[in-house]
Amino acid sequence: MKFQEKTLEVSYKSVVILRIMLSLIFIIASTNHFFNTEKTVSRIENSSMGFIGNILGTPEIAVILSGIVMLIAGISLLLGFKTKIASIALIAVLIPITLTVQVGQMTTLGPLFKNIAILGGLLFLVLIQT
Repeated sequence: MKFQEKTLEVSYKSVVILRIMLSLIFIIASTNHFFNTEKTVSRIENSSMGFIGNILGTPEIAVILSGIVMLIAGISLLLGFKTKIASIALIAVLIPITLTVQVGQMTTLGPLFKNIAILGGLLFLVLIQT
């Protein structure tokens, strides 16, 4: 199936609003990674796909590194600096977080689909021409 390429105009103001609103969740979440590290590690260890948290060594390392990326890329997104790169970095962090903590938690699908929606917003920022 071939998609027809269409052009769509999007107001700059709406992109700025999207950037700011998306950035805030990552900036706030990063503080959780720094100040509630053990709680976050516990969520990884108790998850059905917690083995993903061991890819970088230990879950503690994964939590701290992801917190650093979320803080730096979140601030970059907030300020509109290197938006595409910041969005790609946040996608790279959000996918393993979603797989580790959200997938397999079928009792609460809301957080899984929240992350999917956030991924959609980040993909939009990667794909738009600015």
